[in-house]
Order: sequence, then structure tokens, then C-alpha cells
Amino acid sequence: MPDRKRRIKVLILHMILLPTLIYTLSFFSLAPKSWTGVDEAVVEKVAKEHGREAKSPLINTDKGDLLLFVFLIAGVVGGFVGGYYWRMLTSEKKPTREP
Repeated sequence: MPDRKRRIKVLILHMILLPTLIYTLSFFSLAPKSWTGVDEAVVEKVAKEHGREAKSPLINTDKGDLLLFVFLIAGVVGGFVGGYYWRMLTSEKKPTREP
């Protein structure tokens, strides 16, 4: 009997959450225009007011998968560092000094 009540609760939860999620996603996808970032909305506007034009970046990460590769390398390095220090946090104990 308790298993049946649990299944009904899970079903009701899904009946509430799934339409809410679908409505939220459709609301954001039907937006009239894309939101502008801070670079476009503020920085470029102020730069044009002061007579400075935007220059192309030294390393352009918009083309290709360079930015994705940089995040991959950062994740690998972070994983190794986190794994190394996780061992120190969980298994090794500092020796206590006695007075």
C-alpha cells in the first residue's frame, strides 16, 4: 500500500513539474529578440561616444573550437589538482604537536 501512495505522489509531481518546465522553456524561446550582452549594450556604446572603435581580439575564440579546447584543458588541470588535494583532505591526517 505505501508503494502505491508513493507512485501517486511521484505521478502528481511529474504532472505539475513537466508542464511548468515546458511553459518556461517555450516562454524564453519565443522572446522577440535576443538579449544583448554588456559588451554590446554598454562598453561599445561608451567607446563610440568617446571616439574609440572596437578592435579585433589578439586571440579570436569565436571561430572554431578554441574556446571549448581551453575549457577542456582547464577542466583536466582542475580535476587533477582537485583529485590530488582530495586525497590529502580525506586520508592523510596532520601529526598533532604535543606541548
